[in-house]
Amino acid sequence: MLTDPIADMLTRIRNANKAMHDTAEMPTSRIKEEIARVLKDEGYIKDFRVVEVEGQPYSTLVVELKFGRNRQRVITVVKRVSPPRRRVYARKDRLPGVLGGLGTAILSTSTGLITSRQAAEKGIGGEVIAFVW
Repeated sequence: MLTDPIADMLTRIRNANKAMHDTAEMPTSRIKEEIARVLKDEGYIKDFRVVEVEGQPYSTLVVELKFGRNRQRVITVVKRVSPPRRRVYARKDRLPGVLGGLGTAILSTSTGLITSRQAAEKGIGGEVIAFVW
């Protein structure tokens, strides 16, 4: 049993990225699918899909990693900010910036998972899930 499935997801993506794998596989959940959607929308991954495993009670989330020219990594750092033991929240007037706007902060808000840029446009705050750059 995992105590922090989001940290497990981010670690699998980080390890697959460092090993230059094309995909990273993990058990799926709605929040993991939403994190993958945000990463795709921001251009950090190529695509993601949910694969039903025959004979198993669970599905697998497959994340297709993205590389630049000469196999240069698009994702440099993936960092979990708000673990279960220490939640980190950001108010609408104190949203986090990552690398002066070059990175992305993923927030869990009342409207779903969004980036800190989108949260600033909407004028809402939430729990800071991860930083990516």
